[in-house]
Amino acid sequence: MNSERFDKNTVAAYWRTEAEEAFAVAQHLMERGDYSYALFFGHLAVEKLLKALYARERNEHAPPTHNLQRLALACGLPVDEAREEVLLAITEFNLEARYPDLKRTFRTRCTQDYAQTQMARIEETMAWVRSRLT
Repeated sequence: MNSERFDKNTVAAYWRTEAEEAFAVAQHLMERGDYSYALFFGHLAVEKLLKALYARERNEHAPPTHNLQRLALACGLPVDEAREEVLLAITEFNLEARYPDLKRTFRTRCTQDYAQTQMARIEETMAWVRSRLT
């Protein structure tokens, strides 16, 4: 996107749509039992929602990072110790589902119960960010 024509509302709407689409994919993958990739797409959904908030709050493009804690702090969100732990845990899904040496170990950890618990944390985090977008 051209920075001279930056429109924070257009950019935020773009990222918000991308976030909702990523979350829909995560839910579909959960239904199919592909838990590691569901969590990966859950991470993407949170990341994209934070980038929507960043664009709106900072009136500029979000930095090219996958670190949810850094994005949340850059958005001016209050990040207490519990929220920090959740953001760091969700950020790990980006790495663990992406890189072959971590992927195999991560997949063995991704039972249905584990994935459902983590998806609930992802949904709660998305609700937290959405509440700041409205």
